[in-house]
Amino acid sequence: MRKLLIIGALFMASFTAYPQGGFKAGLNLGIPVGDISDYYNLQFGADVAYMFSVANTFSVGPMLGYSNFFPEDSDVYDNVQFLPIAASGRLNLGSAFFLGADLGYGIGINDGNDGGFYYRPQLGYDFGLIGLVASYSGVSTDGDTASSINLGVEFGL
Repeated sequence: MRKLLIIGALFMASFTAYPQGGFKAGLNLGIPVGDISDYYNLQFGADVAYMFSVANTFSVGPMLGYSNFFPEDSDVYDNVQFLPIAASGRLNLGSAFFLGADLGYGIGINDGNDGGFYYRPQLGYDFGLIGLVASYSGVSTDGDTASSINLGVEFGL
């Protein structure tokens, strides 16, 4: 728990180092695929990022999220939950489309979940303050993968 608090404090401190940039907050729903889809039927995620403009069409920044997989049978299986901490990158393609990727570590926050490597490629359309994002997210754990295909909304703050 102490490690999680230190990581969270460092993450929040990174927002004060460079005042230029922009917050992004998003919500998504997904369909589990791969190993986890045999026992889980829905994924919910939320994330917040602070993006620094590196070039006219490219931005990077830290990202903190939450991901929850809901079981088909809650009497037998518990929810699988992750706290992804990642580096986020985004490439703008023209006026509104963008490609993005998050890479980092998904901390397992439910009992018996050690977490693992987190990745999330994205394709989105930015309407201004609101954007639509399609993504594939996954956490590779010891021999298994908790992954989903997601559709979400993102808000520029």
